[in-house]
Amino acid sequence: MSDPRLFARHFRDPKSWSAWRVFLATLFGLPLDSDQLALFRECTGRDAPNPAGYHEADLVIGRRGGKSFILALIAVFLATVRTWTHYLAPGERATIMVIAADRKQARTILRYAKGLLSETPMLKPLIEAERSEAIDLSNRVTIEVHSASFRSTRGYTIIAALCDEAAFWRSDESANPDVEILNALRPGLASIPDGLLLIASSPYARKGALWTAYRKHFGQNSPVFVWQAATRIMNPTISQGVIDTAYEEDPASADAEYGAQFRTDVEGFVTLEVVQACISSGIRERAPSSRWRYKAFTDPSGGSKDSFTLGIAHREGDSAVLDCLREVRPPFSPESVVAEFAQVLRSYRVTRVTGDRYAGEWPREQFRKHGISFDVSAKPKSDLYRDVLPLLNSRRVELLDQAKLTNQFVGLERRTARGGRDSIDHAPGAHDDLCNAAAGAILTAYGADRSRLRMFTVVDGLASGSGGIELDPKTGRPIDQEPARVRWVKVNEADVPAIRGPN
Repeated sequence: MSDPRLFARHFRDPKSWSAWRVFLATLFGLPLDSDQLALFRECTGRDAPNPAGYHEADLVIGRRGGKSFILALIAVFLATVRTWTHYLAPGERATIMVIAADRKQARTILRYAKGLLSETPMLKPLIEAERSEAIDLSNRVTIEVHSASFRSTRGYTIIAALCDEAAFWRSDESANPDVEILNALRPGLASIPDGLLLIASSPYARKGALWTAYRKHFGQNSPVFVWQAATRIMNPTISQGVIDTAYEEDPASADAEYGAQFRTDVEGFVTLEVVQACISSGIRERAPSSRWRYKAFTDPSGGSKDSFTLGIAHREGDSAVLDCLREVRPPFSPESVVAEFAQVLRSYRVTRVTGDRYAGEWPREQFRKHGISFDVSAKPKSDLYRDVLPLLNSRRVELLDQAKLTNQFVGLERRTARGGRDSIDHAPGAHDDLCNAAAGAILTAYGADRSRLRMFTVVDGLASGSGGIELDPKTGRPIDQEPARVRWVKVNEADVPAIRGPN
């Protein structure tokens, strides 16, 4: 960073990069002066660094703190200044992996790395080949972009794995969990004694591998060191006014984005175990049957970004059964998808579909062309998720065996707004099109064919509320009544007009 033959011109303002110099000195085992040691203690919660440096570190850094550029700097330093050929078999290449939630995001670091290499005369001759997602160097090192997958990251000899925005990777409830990705990387690093695993992100919810590492290692003298710092500590050029405005608009979000604090207002909505207990194993779709009355719900899309989805379900006893779930991913023609879905609806004898308020009158017109009435849902999707949760928890839902549906359900998050109101939605960068259609279909079907049945407690012929019977507020059952005298019955409210009460 100081050598004019290498990268000095990219770090001309010493104050702007002073905090990053302390981080890098800690990572690579360089000495710290008294001022640097004070910053180290502030950002790590530790008394002193390991003089030998570290092979694994987690960076919890506020947005625009400069972490992507520093990861690129580390990648270029490791790829060019250090020598790795003595660890490699004939024909083998060492790989520096740049990993993000998707390849587009990872290419940001790769572009920085290409710039550092191509704009440094001493290093430019090392470039052997440049590809859209990789740089091959003549010293048998490749800097390469990878998506966050525990399958595609196996089989490499890795000298460094640089994981960007890891807080937004899928957590351990998904089909491609972050912890399994990191577990897949570590064996690839094991054959290189100086291999380096860096996990960097602005924080988000208190879940996933980054939160686990923070909780386990921050402030502890462990082999993994965690560095936590707000945006302006790492990058003082960011305007304080921008940050102040963000705090005024949404303090909880700004505290994570710029203050580098994990959010306490975002929690998981439903567990993997609950969803799996509702899945009909091996059944991806149920054929139409004349026995059932089917209901449908759709989540329309314009065809450029989100999927267009359709769910069909029926009620069976005290359960709702999901029969059909269709998804068309973009790009597509919305009119063609409506025609396709209308054909599916007719096969289930459905002439009316419910959907959200997307695009105003457009879905109504399109479905009407095919003889299908379109009703606008009275509830936003957050309310649909809230209302379907008790059915999932009590196993009164039979879901289809579709991994994507499972992942979307367990990926939902409950957020608490400043006014105290909860909302339920997908995580940033994720989708919920399938589970929105499924939840809507389940609730529409569950509400069908109900002749306003209510539960009443009957004790010696007296309904609850009419005989001075005290009910347990949690269970709704009578308190201090002999079991033989208590029974549960279903009655039609219209036939027993004298019965009143909330139970």
